[in-house]
Amino acid sequence: MERRKFITQVGTGTLAYCAAIPVIANHLENSDRNPGLLLLEKEEVQHMVIFDLKHSKGSAEAEKFLDDGRKILSKIPVVHNFQVFNQVSLKNDFSYGFSMVFKDQSDYSTYNNHPDHVAFVENRWKKEVSRFLEIDFKAH
Repeated sequence: MERRKFITQVGTGTLAYCAAIPVIANHLENSDRNPGLLLLEKEEVQHMVIFDLKHSKGSAEAEKFLDDGRKILSKIPVVHNFQVFNQVSLKNDFSYGFSMVFKDQSDYSTYNNHPDHVAFVENRWKKEVSRFLEIDFKAH
């Protein structure tokens, strides 16, 4: 079936829902709470950093930084739902983002002091990131 007819028959809403399934499944993988919802529990902390690199956007060096960040930081035991983003909004001039969830403030502190995080910040972040904005949220 050609693409245009397929989209018309299933609808763009269905396609958007199907595209979101991996995100929902990833968030709920180790959780039985709030099935089908992407909500933070009251004590959870959503930690995000948006940033620019000293490397050219899309360069091999930039891709290595993003891949290494994912590999190193997502392996820290208290980190959940680690994601790497490319900025697409014209309203924001940062290029990239990291996002992760912690079950509570204590786990967030554990992450900040974890040797792998400290080493990543010292050896990579401080040398390769040109500017950043850190955002930490709890559910309201």
